[in-house]
Amino acid sequence: MQRSGIALDIKNLHKSFGNKVVHRGVSFQLYWNEILGLLGGSGSGKSLILRSIIGLEKPDQGEIIFDGKDLSQMGERELFPIRARISYVFQNGALFDSLSVEDNLAYPLREHTRLSEKEILEKVNEVLATVDMTGSNELFPAELSGGMQKRAGLARATISSPEIILFDEPTAGLDPINTHRLVRNIKSVKSRGTTGIFVTHDLPAAFEICHRIAILRQGQIYTVDTVDNIRNSKDPFVHAFIRGDEDGSGQEPQP
Repeated sequence: MQRSGIALDIKNLHKSFGNKVVHRGVSFQLYWNEILGLLGGSGSGKSLILRSIIGLEKPDQGEIIFDGKDLSQMGERELFPIRARISYVFQNGALFDSLSVEDNLAYPLREHTRLSEKEILEKVNEVLATVDMTGSNELFPAELSGGMQKRAGLARATISSPEIILFDEPTAGLDPINTHRLVRNIKSVKSRGTTGIFVTHDLPAAFEICHRIAILRQGQIYTVDTVDNIRNSKDPFVHAFIRGDEDGSGQEPQP
């Protein structure tokens, strides 16, 4: 049975680094069974929002509500079980260099479940098949291509069936063939009713994967709407952003 309602409620996030203000009251809601695209120009704080959700950064102000609790107020000990429920797909895969692919994928299962080693291996092989990496168990990260590292990172993030997945620019730096393959893999994850936030500069990938799109501008959410409405928007800023004439930094496009 699918869940309904709000999965994550981001309320009035503020964050500065010295004199640089990044977030000026970011608010949006993520619903169960949807992938929400989070777009904006370089330096607009997209990835910072994801890092704040799992406690790698702390907002100066605001709330991140999940399961009735404010994640922004939690310490490391409280966040440990949360990170089994909200997983993170890092931009570079973030695999452990000293571990094989098999052990990288097995790690969250060994940390957060009581599965036997036989059950863990079965799960590892099952998930590797979903990202087109069958038979790569004994390879180490240094032996993988960039695309394979990202797919292995996706496999590790999904192997424990988290409730929410945070995708941090997963297609960045990939050639078109590997981008297409990774998008296909993420769409396969999406087809299982996955809930997640998809941070990206890759508009075609966002339009293909996401249900709704949120656009950051000048430290706030400028708009949130369906993919079709964003794609066909008559709003001057959104239209310019989609065309690539506006980078989301708040600087108006030149005439």
